[in-house]
This record gives sequence, C-alpha cells and structure tokens, in this order.
Amino acid sequence: MVNGVYLTGFGEDMAEFEKDEDGYETKVGAQGDVVRAKINNPLATLSITLLATSPQVSMLDKLAVSGELVPVSVIYNGEPKETITVTEAYIKKPAARSYGTEAGDREYEVQCLDADIS
Repeated sequence: MVNGVYLTGFGEDMAEFEKDEDGYETKVGAQGDVVRAKINNPLATLSITLLATSPQVSMLDKLAVSGELVPVSVIYNGEPKETITVTEAYIKKPAARSYGTEAGDREYEVQCLDADIS
C-alpha cells in the first residue's frame, strides 16, 4: 500500500526490501582486539515491480515526479507473516520503460526513511 492506495497488477517479483547499510560494523585491530560499532542509518530501499498495465503505474510516476513523502506498508500473509511499515518514503524516479512484443514491467525504487520491520 502506497499513500493509502492498495497496489494491484504486480509483476513476477512483486516486492523486495533491503536495508541500505549493515546494522553494525566490526573492526579488528593489529593485536586482535575487536570493536563493534552500531550504524545508525535507518534508510532502506523497497523495490516494487508492477505490470505495465497496472492501474497504479500513473500514480507512482506522479509521486516520483513530485517527490512527495508518503506512507508505505507491505504485508506478507505467507509463512512467516511479516509487515513493513514506513511513515515517510518517496519514489526515487519514474520507472524505466521498454516497448516491444511483450508487455514490460515497471520497477519503482522507494526510498524508506524510517522502516519498521515486524
């Protein structure tokens, strides 16, 4: 769901979520001392793949052009059940287009500023 609108017409991959940076960094000194530091980067990227015929393609393109911050939710009802909730996110750019004998996908990258995974 993006900005309160349920997305339909997903491509084969649907959605992929990944943190932009590791949660911790580990350093080992010359004498074998180990230090672990927490990385406080909350950014994550959500990739959404829609069919070119999805009714939400134009909405996502408009959001990409405007740069508007919107809420995003991902709910996976398979096993294990998972949810990703983001209160502030923006679409990085309009999806690339390809035209040919087959209907193409539209892939959008959503920059998530404060993702909560549960």
